[in-house]
Amino acid sequence: MAGPLAGYRIVDLTRMIAGPMATMILGDQGADVIKVEAPGGDLTRAFSGPRHKMAPMFAIANRNKRSVVLDLNHRAAAAALQRLAATADVIVHNFRPGVAGRLGIGEHTMRRVKPDLIYVSISGFGESGPYAGKRSYDPVIQALSGLAWIQGVVDRPKMIRLIIADKVTALTAAQAITAALLERARSGIGQHVRLAMLDAVISFLWAEAMAHYTFFGEERETHPAPARISDLVFATADGFITAGANSDAEWKALAAALDRPEWLGDARFKTPAARERNAQARLEAMAAVLKTRTSAHWLERLDAHGVPCAPILNRWEMLQHPQVKANAIVVEGDHPHAGRIRQPHPAAQFDRTPAALTRPAPLLGEHTREVLREAGLAPDEIDALYAAGAAA
Repeated sequence: MAGPLAGYRIVDLTRMIAGPMATMILGDQGADVIKVEAPGGDLTRAFSGPRHKMAPMFAIANRNKRSVVLDLNHRAAAAALQRLAATADVIVHNFRPGVAGRLGIGEHTMRRVKPDLIYVSISGFGESGPYAGKRSYDPVIQALSGLAWIQGVVDRPKMIRLIIADKVTALTAAQAITAALLERARSGIGQHVRLAMLDAVISFLWAEAMAHYTFFGEERETHPAPARISDLVFATADGFITAGANSDAEWKALAAALDRPEWLGDARFKTPAARERNAQARLEAMAAVLKTRTSAHWLERLDAHGVPCAPILNRWEMLQHPQVKANAIVVEGDHPHAGRIRQPHPAAQFDRTPAALTRPAPLLGEHTREVLREAGLAPDEIDALYAAGAAA
């Protein structure tokens, strides 16, 4: 059974993670994703100790794709890409502003060959402003968006140890591309989708992290948490757990599970707003109790009282957890070049048009000839591209 995006073709010029992860999602959902790489290939091909020319990060972010190598500094390669775009529904790149135009693959050029094309530009900071031309990586976006400050402790900002800016941008881009295709199905008209990583992260963090800047006249900065309190991470006698209570009913249940009925009469904890204002005192009180017994003891009590809670697992423990196994989110298989691998199954499940893992991540240029033939190039034209070093 074909995925929900079967029949759509995506030409993917992106590199690193934000763009490739977005197109990976579309490929998982059935789209034909053509990854166009420069002769050196996507930088992530060399990350984390590649095995048989396949790095783990690349293997996941570029599954369900075919690889074409075109050196777009050659005019003939840019012309070949235009012919490929004429067969596509979407073209997506993450070049810095102005680069696509200089390469001869800007929106206006591409729209001449495919008028209803969805043209997607992903950038670090947007197409104007003082940072528009700057290079961007995940920590730079975490810094500029305020995320590193929000994540910090005491008077020191702290980066999240994930490339969260890239991944949030990828999720935002995948949804936006799907929305643009849906709108085109109604109007018959393509459009340009522009997405800055900075904008994606600011939008992502806003709801709770910018609560004190939403209403005019109530602006105030909240300082990073003291180092001795780490959000909702609580040490027990033998490990770490998390537990939390938002509603009054959950707070009553938490007090009962921890045998602290006196908390219910404490003015600092009477309402959700009061508990938020006095978060420091609340977390310290919880931490003092939870460190006295084992994780298993507290999790059993918290579960019995209906309090949201979980053990804090390392990577291997997560893979072995019965809920993860029940969800069957992690699957194993054989990659034709890298051997046995495990990876996440597409998270969104479709009952009639299931997303699937149909293609392993490709070797560099593995499908160049195949895809260029599909785009209508004759064998001698393809040979000429190879001979000129414009394709590989």
